[in-house]
Amino acid sequence: MSVELSMLVYSTLLFLVIILAQAGLAIAQNGLLAQAGSRDNLPEPSVLRLRLQRLTANMQENLVMFAIVVLVAQAAGVSNGTTVMAASLFFYARVAHAIVYAFGWPMIRPLFYFIGLYGIVAIAWQVLAA
Repeated sequence: MSVELSMLVYSTLLFLVIILAQAGLAIAQNGLLAQAGSRDNLPEPSVLRLRLQRLTANMQENLVMFAIVVLVAQAAGVSNGTTVMAASLFFYARVAHAIVYAFGWPMIRPLFYFIGLYGIVAIAWQVLAA
């Protein structure tokens, strides 16, 4: 399997970890029965859960774009040093972004976001240039 596809799988697993962390916090806060029910009248989520909800939405948006460019690159047979580096940058930047986002550390979070975004754009650029 190519490095780019491996980074896509790793990124998907990171997304799963974020979702499971959010679900685990919800169960801890509200109980399993409440979370398994309709969830109509649950209390306001904790600050950490709210951050993880925003992180989940952000990761979902970025993972869709990343998956598209990686899969198009693979289908087009585009794999080179730039696409390998860009896919790796995306994954590691998203790991750092998730940690920084979850802990609420300000100012540095956008840096990791834009590094991941650069990875997406760099792969797309390689596909369009081929």
